[in-house]
Amino acid sequence: MEKKNLDWANLGFGYMTTDYRYVANYKNGAWDKGGLTDDPTVTLNECAGIFHYCQEIFEGLKAYTTEDGHIVTFRPDLNAVRMMDSAKRLEMPPFPAERFLEAVEEVVKANAAWVPPYGSGASLYVRPYMFASSPVIGVKPADEYQFRILVTPVGPYFKGGVHPLTICVSDFDRAAPHGTGHIKAGLNYAMSLHAYVTAHQNGYDENMFLDPATRTYVEETGGANFIFIDKEGTLVIPKSDSILPSVTRRSIAVVAKDILGMKVKERPVKLAELSDFAECGVCGTAAVVCPVGKVVDHGREICFPSGMESMGPVIQKLYDTLTGIQMGKIEGPAGWVHKIM
Repeated sequence: MEKKNLDWANLGFGYMTTDYRYVANYKNGAWDKGGLTDDPTVTLNECAGIFHYCQEIFEGLKAYTTEDGHIVTFRPDLNAVRMMDSAKRLEMPPFPAERFLEAVEEVVKANAAWVPPYGSGASLYVRPYMFASSPVIGVKPADEYQFRILVTPVGPYFKGGVHPLTICVSDFDRAAPHGTGHIKAGLNYAMSLHAYVTAHQNGYDENMFLDPATRTYVEETGGANFIFIDKEGTLVIPKSDSILPSVTRRSIAVVAKDILGMKVKERPVKLAELSDFAECGVCGTAAVVCPVGKVVDHGREICFPSGMESMGPVIQKLYDTLTGIQMGKIEGPAGWVHKIM
């Protein structure tokens, strides 16, 4: 198989149209058999439910080329289950997990020429998504839905290497108590855009959203989960019902406990205790793990001992181990690396 003629080492993190995508439709109470198409265009009625009542969910995962030349994905079963959970919360018909995995395999195989080679630092980003496709004018769930998967080759999320971020405590709320913060719905990300732009305009890399009820506990950035290392070397993970259950974060917890022998605590983390931590990071599919060097709370700077130059030693070890498993250099737990071809 001949790869596409791309400058793999210099890809940005953006969209590029590839050869095939997967499409399945839900109608009359059932999903059709679905399949590949070479048409990247989505045609919808002007009154489709997605446009008016925002019934839309999505996932994000990557396909990699390993050192021995295989194309793999990382824990796609968790993405499949999380997408089903998201669908149930928005009164959408869940796309079955086994079909999700089959569709991911099918679309990645069909676009194998777009999977970046090993050592390029790039990967094939896989974006499953589902939306209400039938006309809806009254406030209610739609009757018909479309499930799709697109893929696009992407470079590292942070070009030029990973550098510690400066994050501000946001004045905005990302999610409501008992709301939809724990699912991967487009509406959550729309809510975070104004806060994201405002943070950038003020010179910050990202936001730290607090719990909306008391505004005293750390939640997430809107696009990534926080992790902390305390001064005893324990991995501390913020706990909240409105934090998205990140596949990367859950994997880091297992790596820390079962492979590196660290203590792991998942508990509510107060903003007031940030100065007690030795290291801080944010994690997600796109960036894997990125260090945070400083949090600014309305002019008050909270600087982590790990500094603004590089990752702290513990987060670096977590990053190296997790990416080593993903790329096939380190043997991880059974079933984590899903071989496609």
